[in-house]
Amino acid sequence: MGSAGNRNGPSWGLMLARRVGFGRNPLRRRLDRIQSLVVLTAVLVAVVMIPVAVAVSGVVTRSIERSEAERRATMTQVQARALEDTPPPIPEAGAQATSRVQVSWTDPAGWPHEGRANVPLGTAKDAEVTIWLDPAGEITTPPRRPGDSAAVGGGVGLSTAMLSWLVIGGLARLSVVPLDRRRLRDWDREWARVGPRWRYRST
Repeated sequence: MGSAGNRNGPSWGLMLARRVGFGRNPLRRRLDRIQSLVVLTAVLVAVVMIPVAVAVSGVVTRSIERSEAERRATMTQVQARALEDTPPPIPEAGAQATSRVQVSWTDPAGWPHEGRANVPLGTAKDAEVTIWLDPAGEITTPPRRPGDSAAVGGGVGLSTAMLSWLVIGGLARLSVVPLDRRRLRDWDREWARVGPRWRYRST
């Protein structure tokens, strides 16, 4: 009996069409249906942008990881000695906060070198620190951690989605403005035709 009721009742698609304004409602005009179509299209495009943003995030993450892997292959990690005290650690800054101080290290040939490198806050003088050298033997910034690449990729993907939604919403709004103006003109024209009849009947 329940199945018979489902066959005789309106389908889910028909109910959705009526909800968004495509049903056979005599009070809804052609402009109303066009506006509903614009809004529905904007919503569908916004939904489609979600997997697009996820794909963009993945592409950016893989690109950064590939670039950092190539960069890491040309770098050398060495142990150095801090020649200065760094400021005390700041809990609000997190464990990755650093300070730039003078450090010294010895190359494989036994030659001493000095330079300035970023080391964690709270590092004491003469403490052992890790630094990275470029192919020329100069101190360079360390490669990104894998989690950092994912964070950058996620930020780019989220920004892509948010920006696309703003553009879609703006375009949808601009598309509706002339429809609203046309609707107001139609109402004014119909009222000019019907209004005198009502006033005549009321007298």
